Amino acid sequence: MKQAILVLTAVLVCLSCDKQRVYEEFQQVVDKTWSSSNAMHFHVSLSDSSQAYNIYISVRHTGKFEFSNLYLFVTAHSPNGNSIRDTLEITLADDRGKWLGKGAASVYTTYCLYRKNIRFPLHGIYTFDIEQAMWIKDLKNVTDVGLRIEKAANPG
Repeated sequence: MKQAILVLTAVLVCLSCDKQRVYEEFQQVVDKTWSSSNAMHFHVSLSDSSQAYNIYISVRHTGKFEFSNLYLFVTAHSPNGNSIRDTLEITLADDRGKWLGKGAASVYTTYCLYRKNIRFPLHGIYTFDIEQAMWIKDLKNVTDVGLRIEKAANPG
């Protein structure tokens, strides 16, 4: 028993050592129903303008989610007030209906690369607004929405 606890502890310590991650946050969707009028807001402080980053949007949903994909509006606001708005499609299930995300207790987490090798030229707070853009006002069985920013691998 002591060996199992020791091994489990060692594995958890290794998994928590994520040196590439700069920011990661999940926000819970109230009552597992994401209204199209309820944007998730993520505020990220960035100060290294020489570093390239990869940005991921993550979604957690239950096995009862009714669709195989999810459309999102993502708006990024820079510290000087400029903004960029994109539409993003996240594929959640394959053609046979098998969930693509990693699952635990019938909740599945999918990470989708939103931007690759992006530099943030200004120091300060960048805000990312994520809205569901499906044709249904109240999207059921979404539990959390997240944003992850990690250092991009240096080429060469």
